[in-house]
Amino acid sequence: MALRHAVLAALLDEELSGYQLAKVFDLGMANFWHALPQQLYAELTRLEKDGLVSGREVVQDTRPNKRLFTVTEAGLAELERFTEVVTKPSAIRDDLLVKVRAADHVGAEALVGQLTERAGFAQAKVDLFEKLLRTMRGGRTEEEFLRYGDRVGPYLTCLRGLAFEQGNRDWCVRAATALRERAACRSRD
Repeated sequence: MALRHAVLAALLDEELSGYQLAKVFDLGMANFWHALPQQLYAELTRLEKDGLVSGREVVQDTRPNKRLFTVTEAGLAELERFTEVVTKPSAIRDDLLVKVRAADHVGAEALVGQLTERAGFAQAKVDLFEKLLRTMRGGRTEEEFLRYGDRVGPYLTCLRGLAFEQGNRDWCVRAATALRERAACRSRD
């Protein structure tokens, strides 16, 4: 996936400035796509040049003027083409997994600390995703929202982020426990 498709998808629901787009990426897309604000601004410029988004200047009295962007018909057609292309499975690239792979040959204490820290980060994201999902649902049950709610796409990607972070948390806790128990058994022997 190219950054352009992530930006187009983020702009589908409303007109956004570059600053607002960066906030959307931080909150609503960070679980599956990361981009720095300067990358987003550069991509907006390219998308506008290619006719996939249109921008308009908004004059502000007490702040600098800003540009708001929206997806054009050509941009929507590009997203349609993108959704029709078969997606390759994703792969995990994670330094911590490399470190754990070497656990039998290196000190486990540092790994346990890193796994515990990562589990804490994952739990914080789990809490955030659960809050976002509740907010999106309003007073509805998940089943009601999935059947009748507006903007099901962001909800489904948030569900995936939740499952991903729950899996991260659970694996980190399990791996840290296993390494701790192995170390304790070895010290008794």
